[in-house]
Formats: sequence, C-alpha cells, structure tokens
Amino acid sequence: MRIAVLALQGAFIEHERMLSRLGVETFEVRQLSDWQQPKDGLILPGGESTTMMRLLKDLQLLEPIRDAIRGGLPVMGTCAGLILLDRKHLGTMDIVAERNAYGRQLGSFHTEGDVAHVGSQLPMTFIRAPYIKEVGPEVEVLAEIDGRIVAARQQRQIVSAFHPELDSDTRLHKYFLAGLR
Repeated sequence: MRIAVLALQGAFIEHERMLSRLGVETFEVRQLSDWQQPKDGLILPGGESTTMMRLLKDLQLLEPIRDAIRGGLPVMGTCAGLILLDRKHLGTMDIVAERNAYGRQLGSFHTEGDVAHVGSQLPMTFIRAPYIKEVGPEVEVLAEIDGRIVAARQQRQIVSAFHPELDSDTRLHKYFLAGLR
C-alpha cells in the first residue's frame, strides 16, 4: 500500500509519521511529477486552505487531483483538507465547510469524542478548525461535537475537522486504510 500525502504546506509530516507507524509507505506530492506516481490513496492535511488551493492551481495539480478523487481514489482530508474537498473548492464531497469556525489560534482546543465506525473517546485536537455546516444526502455524519459536524464520509472520502495526526491514536487512519482494501 502506498499513500500520497499533499506536502505543499501544513501538517503533512505528522500524517507521514502516523502512516509509517502503521507500516504504510508514503510519498510527498509537491509537483505534478510527484502526483503521477502510483498510489492507493491520498491525504490532504491541515494547513491553510486558501494557500493550498492557490498552490494546487499554480502547480497544475488541482484538476488531476479532482479527477482522481472523482474517479474513486480514496482520500482523507483533515482540517484544511476537509475544506479543500467541499462544494466550494475541489467539489468532490457534498459538504459545505465553515472555515475557522472555532476562532483564531487562541480558540484551539482538545477534547475526546465518538466517531461512528471508528470508536469512542477518540482524542480530537482542533486548531483554527472548520466544521461542516451542511451535508448532502449521500454524506454520512461520523462525529459531532457540541452539535457541530466534525467528521463525515462520502463513498471513499473521509474528512475530519480535527487533527488525528497530532495525537497518538491511530484509529481514524486505520479506518481510512481499511477502505483501501
């Protein structure tokens, strides 16, 4: 199994470390030639979604990534990665994200919550996090915190508003990887 990790900016190294702990090979996507390597899935990490979208366009990665996801490539998006997949950005997932929903950096927090199909009491680290304010009929809500949707799935796309790569719990990554088999 080989997972591409978008490495334009943000928390990509932490995802690579998490996947390495699970025995999964990763490679970084920084340009179109990287993207053209064989892959079984894609991680879109946290970071700054506006910057990431601009870089995806400038590096001519936007359309190839969108086409691959629409073609069934499994993808996990965390925080900014969630935003990238929504209707207003890549448009591959039928969700609308509310950016910086928990405020600025000082509004960051840590909690635990239940995630459907994954488990209970998952550690959840929110850093300038979004939440999902609207879902389409084919989207399954996986988790809510204080009435706000913070994790969801649509076909082979999984998103979380929190950063599972910043905690030691591997369950959400394992859930993503199980969908690749």
